[in-house]
Amino acid sequence: MEREVRVRFAPSPTGALHIGGVRTALYNYLFARKMGGKMLLRIEDTDQTRFVPGAEEYIQEALRWIGIELDESPWVGGPHTPYRQSERKPLYMQYALQLVESGHAYYAFDTPEELDAMRERLKAAKVASPQYNAITRATMKNSTTLPEDEVKARLASGDPYVIRLKVPRKEEVRLNDMIRGWVMVHSATLDDKVLMKSDGMPTYHLANIVDDHLMGISHVIRGEEWLPSAPIHVLLYKYLGWEDTMPQFAHLPLLLKPDGNGKLSKRDADQHGFPIFPMDWTDPNTGEKAMGFRESGYLPEAVTNFLAFLGWNPGTQQEMFTMAELIEAFSIERIGKSGTKFDINKAKWYNQQYLKAKTDEELTAYMKEALNAHSVSDNGLDLAKICGLLKERVTFPADFWQEGKYFFTEPEQYDEEIVSKKWTAEAVSVIESFQSALAAKGSIQADEAKALLEGILTDKGIKIGKVMQAIRLAITGVGAGPDLMVIIEILGAAKTAERMAKALQTLSSKVIA
Repeated sequence: MEREVRVRFAPSPTGALHIGGVRTALYNYLFARKMGGKMLLRIEDTDQTRFVPGAEEYIQEALRWIGIELDESPWVGGPHTPYRQSERKPLYMQYALQLVESGHAYYAFDTPEELDAMRERLKAAKVASPQYNAITRATMKNSTTLPEDEVKARLASGDPYVIRLKVPRKEEVRLNDMIRGWVMVHSATLDDKVLMKSDGMPTYHLANIVDDHLMGISHVIRGEEWLPSAPIHVLLYKYLGWEDTMPQFAHLPLLLKPDGNGKLSKRDADQHGFPIFPMDWTDPNTGEKAMGFRESGYLPEAVTNFLAFLGWNPGTQQEMFTMAELIEAFSIERIGKSGTKFDINKAKWYNQQYLKAKTDEELTAYMKEALNAHSVSDNGLDLAKICGLLKERVTFPADFWQEGKYFFTEPEQYDEEIVSKKWTAEAVSVIESFQSALAAKGSIQADEAKALLEGILTDKGIKIGKVMQAIRLAITGVGAGPDLMVIIEILGAAKTAERMAKALQTLSSKVIA
């Protein structure tokens, strides 16, 4: 019988969820849905010293915003509750003790000072990476070196201890990674990882293995930073007798800085002014702020599409995908091995495409929001038409207001650079004639306004290029924008004429001879 595909995303509630974590969650979700399986979320909060209030709620909201639907989690429940490791604490000790009894783990009673002294000795002996391992354990205070009765006495008297994995000295550990192929590590390079801490909480290494096994996880899709730990996890599956049901591993490539030189960090984002978190976050302990994609104006579908392509490609020219299309196209085999540059310009491009794909009527929601925020009336103007005119020029929803606020508020100032170069006697002459002609009309169509202006220019023998920026300036206050004749149509002939009259009066002393 074929095994049900079950994947998990297992973040720690230690702060804002990095966008790399969101990508990991997305790949898990796409794979689960493609294979007709389930996706669960487990909160890995065994390290209570790093717990940050609000972080769990942030994770929940971020995944919901991006469109990831969880089948099992602390919030929706499921057959393997609880889904917080801190609430599963009673489970883990039995497996640690099982490993001790089978000779694959041991009690270690070393004090922090003794551990520091051991590391200093190894450093002095020019050992590159000091470790508690098959060699050094022989010189330390643990149940492999102490007499059995002393070990029992220490345990009975409540001496602090940890339980460590007993990594063999000479063994080749192998795993077949779905992205990287066969990975082989010699056990001499591995240390005896702590499995149970002195506070009775498991470390990540034991807890995630036990939980993945008990929750029936079939595939572990996680970041490349966990690849060095994978051999430890393979040994644990073997020693606990779960080798036959061990999940398949896939270690995702790193997200790199925009120049490709090293791992992407918050510092890079702050330095270049772009987000690397799904949503804004303020650390309740430090007050430190992090910028989010959502509040920066990115649409969730644009972020999803952008993230999907950070390490994966569909093998076709198609770049725009709905979530359903991503699920259909996704495969682990098309994830690359090497790191991927984080190109924020590509994220902006996706945002532009998704905004442009919306109907003009859908886009009016952004303009209405801006009008409310600025306490400005829509003056009865056709918002759908305005948004349709502006949508080729915007990257973010907020740009609709920035690019089109002159529709709703008359210019109070005029671009000085344009005034100093283009407010000529010729331009003023054309504007005066155009203003008079428009004042005599009520409504006007764009082609009608264009014909009117062209007639005036022909009569005066003036080329349009010489005066066009000045005419735009008189109507909008700025020197660039979408089709001016459509702007005139939207504003109406009378309102346009009023604005031109105001500009002629305001700038009467600025005319270039």
